[in-house]
Amino acid sequence: MKDNIYNKLFTLQNELGAISKDATNPFYKSKYFDINSLIGQLKPLLQKHNLVLLQPINNNQVRSVIYDLDGGSVESSIELPTNLDAQKLGSAITYFRRYTLTSLLALQAIDDDGNLAVKTTKPKLIENTPQFKNAQEAIKKGKTINDIKEHYIINKEIEKQLLNFKINE
Repeated sequence: MKDNIYNKLFTLQNELGAISKDATNPFYKSKYFDINSLIGQLKPLLQKHNLVLLQPINNNQVRSVIYDLDGGSVESSIELPTNLDAQKLGSAITYFRRYTLTSLLALQAIDDDGNLAVKTTKPKLIENTPQFKNAQEAIKKGKTINDIKEHYIINKEIEKQLLNFKINE
């Protein structure tokens, strides 16, 4: 018996975990994941589960639609603002593509734009996430635990694992 689209998306979400943010907004000095990075991280999992992502613009709406090649689909959409010049419209489309997709898949991400208005605590570094792997790579390249702690809350077990990773490299 084949899985339905909801079972496939459940499995995909668990395999994906949290999305790593690899781009910086120079104006706000905040981190975000760009649409190409997001799709790059998703594409192998979509293919693995026989799913296809389309992001058409129809009736002044940006849509993110995931089609199951075995049947079914899910979608998220948002209406574009009116009266934007071409450059601002292009930016809005990119922004809405990213956010309709993250909303559709309920992806874990910190709202950096919202965090500019409200002081928040740092996220907790969790083992076996893209952020944990990034921290290991940073340690490998010479960063210290204190450098990692500037961006994440680290418990003793995670700190021990990162220190052991550095020793074993």
